Order: sequence, then C-alpha cells, then structure tokens
Amino acid sequence: MTDAAWEHDVATLWAADLDDEGLVARMTSLAAAAPHPALAAFELGGAYDSTGREADADAQYAAATAAGLAEVDPDRAARMVVQHASTLRNLGRVEEAIAMLRDAPEHPATGAAPRVFLALALHSAGRVDEALRVAIEAVEPTLPRYHRSVRAYAAALTD
Repeated sequence: MTDAAWEHDVATLWAADLDDEGLVARMTSLAAAAPHPALAAFELGGAYDSTGREADADAQYAAATAAGLAEVDPDRAARMVVQHASTLRNLGRVEEAIAMLRDAPEHPATGAAPRVFLALALHSAGRVDEALRVAIEAVEPTLPRYHRSVRAYAAALTD
C-alpha cells in the first residue's frame, strides 16, 4: 500500500459511521499497514481515544511519541498533544494534562484547541478562575471588538 493510499484509507475510516468495535478493528488493521510506526500508534491511539478506551489510547500516544511522531508528521504531533492531554485528564492525571497543554506549541493544525483543552483541565483541577481566564484568552483574538476590555477582564480573574 502506498503512503497516499494509506492516508486515504485512514481519512475514509475516520469519516465512516462505525460502532466502537468496528472502528478499532479497522484501525488496528490499517495501523499494521502504516508507513511508519509513529503514524500507526497515533491513529490507533485516536481510535481508542474516540471509543472511550483511554488507557489503551495513552499507551499508543506514548508509543507514537517514542517512535518520533514529531519528526515524521508535525501536524499529527500537534494534534496528539491535545488528544493525549485530554486522555490524561480523563484518566485523572490532570496535572500531567495541564503541563502538556501549557507546553503545547502553537500550530495551524490545532488552532486554539490546546488552550480550550487547557481550560477544561484547569476546571477539572478545581482552578475555575484560571480556567475561565484561559478560555476567554483563547477566544479573545476572534472577537470583532472589545479586545482591550476582554483582556483586562480575563486578567482580573486571576490577579
């Protein structure tokens, strides 16, 4: 299978309306044919993640990192930060999720997602004022007006 064919099959699978078992089974098969182990682990981790199997997702995301996903596919690596941190939050490892999201680089593949998921993790940690501030600061650049006021109100939440 060519790299392009594999990518097409992965995209087709993600667009399909499958039950959890079907998604994981088909992604397991595609992962076995992946052009690189990091890609296989990332996509399989995503399948586990989206079907509520967070512990399995965590293991696959760690494998993707170890296999060099950042060098192989920077877009997927940026997305994986968000996905892995969300998984960690769901596993109760909130402080790890917060650290991962605070260190997340800005990337076009994720936009403001790392900050939105950081807000969720902070909320899970009981740091609600900080969570609200992060969420407001994430959307502030998209507002047509009121930037100065919104920034000031957000800052006042944790000052």
